[in-house]
Amino acid sequence: MTHAALTSGSVAVITGGAAGIGLAAAKRMAQLGLRVCIADLGTDRLIRAAQEVVLLAAGGTDDVMTLETDVSRVEDLRRLEEVVRDRFGGTDILMNNAGIQPGSAMFGPAGNWERVLDVNLWGVIHSTQIFVPAMIKRGRPGLVINTGSKQGITTPPGDPAYNVSKAGLKAFTEALQHELRNTPNCRINAHLLIPGFVFTDLTAQGRTEKPAGAWTPEQTVDFMMERLETGDFYILCPDNDVPRSLDERRILWAAGDVVENRPPLSRWHPDYAKAFEAFSQKKS
Repeated sequence: MTHAALTSGSVAVITGGAAGIGLAAAKRMAQLGLRVCIADLGTDRLIRAAQEVVLLAAGGTDDVMTLETDVSRVEDLRRLEEVVRDRFGGTDILMNNAGIQPGSAMFGPAGNWERVLDVNLWGVIHSTQIFVPAMIKRGRPGLVINTGSKQGITTPPGDPAYNVSKAGLKAFTEALQHELRNTPNCRINAHLLIPGFVFTDLTAQGRTEKPAGAWTPEQTVDFMMERLETGDFYILCPDNDVPRSLDERRILWAAGDVVENRPPLSRWHPDYAKAFEAFSQKKS
C-alpha cells in the first residue's frame, strides 16, 4: 500500500534534485502523480532535470517546477517555501537531499569545514524549520526525508567534516521524529535515508561507468519507497557489495567502542583488526 503522502496531487520539494538520488526521487514521485519542485544549483542542470521529470508527470509542465537554491542560505530556503506555496498551495513531502563531499582533513582549512556543515547540516536544519511548521498546519499526511550516510553512524577515518555533518543530521532527524510524533494532530513523519554505495556525481570520482558494487540512484529510491510504505524510520540501504547483515555488524561494533571502552574507531585500529573480523562474520 502506498504511503498516504505519496499519492496523486501531493506536493514534493526535493533539494539536490537535479541529479543522482534526488532526480531519481523526483521522477518516481512524478510517476505517482505528485507535483514536484526540484531545488538545486545550476540553471542548465535544473533545465535538464525538469525535462526528464516533465515526461513522467501526469500534468506535464503544470506539475513540475524548478528553483535555483543554495540550501546554505536561509533566504534561499525561505524563497523556496514561498514560491512552492504560491505555485502549488503548500508542501506535503520535503526531501532534504542536497549534500556535498569535497573531502576534508582534521586540520584542513576552516572554510572547507564550514561549507560542508552549512550545506549538509545547517541546510537541513533551516529547511526543516522553514517548511515543517506550515506542513503541520496544512493538516495533510506528509513526509520529511533526510538523506544521511553510513559515515554518519560508523564515522570512518578520512573525511571528518563529512562525518560530523552526517552524524549531526542523524541526531537532528531522530529529534525531529520525536517532536513530530508528540505534536497533537500532526500527520507528518520524518525518515532518515541511509544510502549504501550509490553511483552518483558525488561518488563517481572521475569514473564514467557504474562500479559493480554500486547501486543506481533508481535502485536506492525503489528501496526507499518500499521502506516508507512499511514505516521504517532508519532506511538502511544495502548495495551490491555490502548486505544489510554486514552493515548491522559494523554499526554494532561502532556502538561497542563506547560500551566496551575500546579506542575510538577501533575497527581501524591494528590491535582490534582480528576481533572485528571475527565479529563481522557472526551470523547473529
